[in-house]
Amino acid sequence: MADSFRQLRAVALHYEETPGATPRVTASGQGDFARKIIAAARQAGVDIVEDPDLMEVLGRVPVGEDIPPELFQAVAEVLAFLYRINGQYATAEPD
Repeated sequence: MADSFRQLRAVALHYEETPGATPRVTASGQGDFARKIIAAARQAGVDIVEDPDLMEVLGRVPVGEDIPPELFQAVAEVLAFLYRINGQYATAEPD
């Protein structure tokens, strides 16, 4: 019953695969704004991961800021999971 009172929250991260790059918070919000973040991600084909514990800490990082070093491991595990899943479902392009 307590979950029905929990407000929807979302955080969007951007990560450039370049040496020394760090994931950056590009959007963060609750309620209707969180729905807009999720809808935009779906429309753009961006993977969405539900992790309430990670959301709790990422939600404290200001928009436009890189994630702090303490979160590198957790975010790296999520990215590795997504790369693995996307690799399993990737289709081979004809030569």
